[in-house]
Amino acid sequence: MSGTPPTSAARPADGSADVRPRPLTGPGIARLTEQLAAAATDGEREALVDGFWERAERQGTPLVEEIDGDPDHRAVTFLWRGHRATRQVLLVANRIGDRGRLAGSLLRRVPGTDVWHLGYRLRADHRGSYRMAADVSPGEPPADPAGLQQRLRSLSAFAAPDPLNPRRIASRWNALDSSVFALPRAPAQPWAARRAGIARGTVERHRRTGTAPGGDRDVWVYRPPGEGHGDLPVLVLCDGDMWFGGLRFQDTLDAMIADGAVPPLAVLAPDAVDNPTRWQDLGGRDPYVRFLADELLPWAAGRWPVTTDPARTAVAGQSLGGVTALYAAHTRPERFGHAIAQSPSLWWQPGRPPGVPQEPIAGTPWLVSRFATAERRPVTVRLDVGLHEGPMAGYARTLRDTLDAHGYPVTLTVHNGGHDYACWRGLLADALAAVLGGDRR
Repeated sequence: MSGTPPTSAARPADGSADVRPRPLTGPGIARLTEQLAAAATDGEREALVDGFWERAERQGTPLVEEIDGDPDHRAVTFLWRGHRATRQVLLVANRIGDRGRLAGSLLRRVPGTDVWHLGYRLRADHRGSYRMAADVSPGEPPADPAGLQQRLRSLSAFAAPDPLNPRRIASRWNALDSSVFALPRAPAQPWAARRAGIARGTVERHRRTGTAPGGDRDVWVYRPPGEGHGDLPVLVLCDGDMWFGGLRFQDTLDAMIADGAVPPLAVLAPDAVDNPTRWQDLGGRDPYVRFLADELLPWAAGRWPVTTDPARTAVAGQSLGGVTALYAAHTRPERFGHAIAQSPSLWWQPGRPPGVPQEPIAGTPWLVSRFATAERRPVTVRLDVGLHEGPMAGYARTLRDTLDAHGYPVTLTVHNGGHDYACWRGLLADALAAVLGGDRR
């Protein structure tokens, strides 16, 4: 993913074995294998396989099953229905598999059937996204590990959503959607889906001309339902094309306003354009922060009844956008009173060339040092990070501890997931309710 350092996804930053994904054979696959071995005829075996797929289609995938004697975990089995040309099937799951050894993410075939499967033991509060790719190339896969890794890296570019899973989410880093799964104890996301029977705000896409990095820029603007709200609190949100173009965050905002979780508010969300432009803009970059503070906010205030009070203005972003949000609050606290940083790429520092992968840093992250050596700003900070984000989770804890030691109101939420919009979309709603929910002006 652009904007993320490489990690061994199988080991969370806190070292806890409890959340570490562990390969297993799920009960459903074990039962099918036993039944097939006991079947007396080809017709019986065919009926068993057909019945297995009927149940999988009815229940949806991945299969989520209880584990005897282990109530805190679930067996999660990813499935693919192959055919005679299928050579191998690759699971591309957010921070579950190891990108440095993709052979470990290959599904296995139940002999003599079209059932391909890969199971993991996951803690029951896990949420994540994934895609799958089937290799139908002629000939056998390479036998040597290096050749197989290269083959699988090429195959991963063609990964697509799971056809048996209707739950999908857009992705910043891939052209195709990803499939989503959430285990029974994953945090609720009560505002994620579009809700019927409530008032709806409007989303407009404006061409903002000015001196912003890269010249003119589209800005997605959310305005709440109804009129006469007075001066509205404001959220400035990075990656507007994702949040309003792909994720339909307006549905979340409508539901939150209807429930009274947040007051009617405006959202200003500049378009990221593409990954190279995003690399140019986001991070701790003064030109982009000046654009947000000195061009975008005044432009909006001249057109709609939005506040100019920093205590009622938040800035939010994910990954490199999380660094942008933190840096904006640090350098322009007279504009931004709240920073919401989700999985911030705190390995970033000035002078780093664009592109991935990035090596883990040694010592204190650059932005943490900035907060540690400067006078405390009158801002609040909300941090989110996933247990499966490797060193990034440790960097977030270091920032939390530094901010707390310097008297900042700071909250860190550590979720059981990865660097993933499937997690961020619910956590962003929770953060908005926390920082702007008390605003009833």
